[in-house]
Amino acid sequence: MNQLISHDIAILKLPLYQPEHVKHVTRLDAWCQQQQTTLNSLSKYNSSQQARAMLKLLGQAGWLRHLISQEATPTSDARSLCLFRQTLAYFDDLLDFAYSIQSLSGSVIQRFGTEKQRQHYLPRLAEGEWAAAFALSELQAGSDVAAVTLSAKRQGDSYVLNGQKAWIAQGDIADCLIVIARTGEGPGALGLSAFIVDAFLPGVSHTTLGAIAPRSWAHLRFDNVRVPMENILGKSGQGFIIALDILDRFRMTVGGAAIGFSRRAADIALRHALQRKIYQGRLLDLQMVKAALAKMEIALSASSLLTAQAAWHLDHGRTFAKYSAVAKYFATEQAGKIVDDAIQILGAAGVVAGSQLERLYRQIRPLRIYEGSSETLLMNIASTLDAHRVQHREDLQ
Repeated sequence: MNQLISHDIAILKLPLYQPEHVKHVTRLDAWCQQQQTTLNSLSKYNSSQQARAMLKLLGQAGWLRHLISQEATPTSDARSLCLFRQTLAYFDDLLDFAYSIQSLSGSVIQRFGTEKQRQHYLPRLAEGEWAAAFALSELQAGSDVAAVTLSAKRQGDSYVLNGQKAWIAQGDIADCLIVIARTGEGPGALGLSAFIVDAFLPGVSHTTLGAIAPRSWAHLRFDNVRVPMENILGKSGQGFIIALDILDRFRMTVGGAAIGFSRRAADIALRHALQRKIYQGRLLDLQMVKAALAKMEIALSASSLLTAQAAWHLDHGRTFAKYSAVAKYFATEQAGKIVDDAIQILGAAGVVAGSQLERLYRQIRPLRIYEGSSETLLMNIASTLDAHRVQHREDLQ
């Protein structure tokens, strides 16, 4: 193939992107096409084994080197992360999954770690030698980060962690964990801190979970896990701020992944409509099918522009949290509709077990939940509405 197939080149040529962005995402697209035989050969292994192998693939090819970059460049800024996730998701769900979790977890160390912490962990993560995980959620604490209960009590020059974390991506293969725990400096959000916890420490255990879209996923347990004080990230009591900061930054990248999944579904639907013969013509000749495909194209374009807008704001040091929430909400909601409409266009062929569309149907659904559920994002977006702007506008009566 060799041509860029995971993106709309017209959008990449907009002033929102630099030529270097296009150059690097084109390289990644070509690399993914070259890796198809390797990726197919990994399918015989379980999702955890695949995740390990994919981290090594990504690391050896240099696609995780943004974790050791000293400053934002067209290979390490927010726009690149979104574009890269779109490409990886277009080609392989688990490849995107490994890239995204490694990037999110490593970015916490990159942003809030000491020089010693960065030097120790980031090169290993960038090479794919180690796997990382971000351990935030608990059985009774998901979107409500302030409800975290896992305790970290100070004992001498260490903190002792006790409790559980739930639904942790890469939790069953992680070598290091970014853990948000309650240190008790204050009530609710004020009493949380962030730690780097080596997964091999005594008292750390995991229970591997299954998921509708197979992936490396686990519950974690901490039983009297002694973590050195030097492993705290930032300052004690900053855990809530660290968690929200990293989630705000990475929500827009979920939009990128959603575009990748849904673009593949739209391409599958378009190819089928072009080749399927019906009523002495093609499926593509039917007005309702044309309309469905047109709506897919509109949704993909809008999702791409909203995601680019969010990333552009972040890269230029502007307020971006609202735009990140908007991009994730719209792109993931539209992706679900695009995949569903693609199945409708394929008819019976779309519901065959093991087909690409079945996998996409499973893969797209979790995106509307993790890193901020759609409902939570709507509340966040609503809270940013400027009611004072129109309060005294008599012309609006």
